[in-house]
Amino acid sequence: MKSTEYTIGTTAVNIVATSNMNQRVYIHITGNGTVYLGGSDVTTTNGLATQKHTTPIEFVIPAGEQLWAISANTENLRILQRKGA
Repeated sequence: MKSTEYTIGTTAVNIVATSNMNQRVYIHITGNGTVYLGGSDVTTTNGLATQKHTTPIEFVIPAGEQLWAISANTENLRILQRKGA
């Protein structure tokens, strides 16, 4: 497994890169704000809103897809995923 920390702000950040197989990832928002998840076109209006200080959220990212994040403020986000994914 590998863990990665990201600083998420007002510009979308690619947090899970494309892979040729499904990827199971765990995402944890460590700040007090909301981070929005989606595709490369994610915004604070159309993204899936996360809850602050929640337990890690599990996602399965389909093969060939990516996951992006954005926030209205600066927030910290951590991801745990399989190495080489």
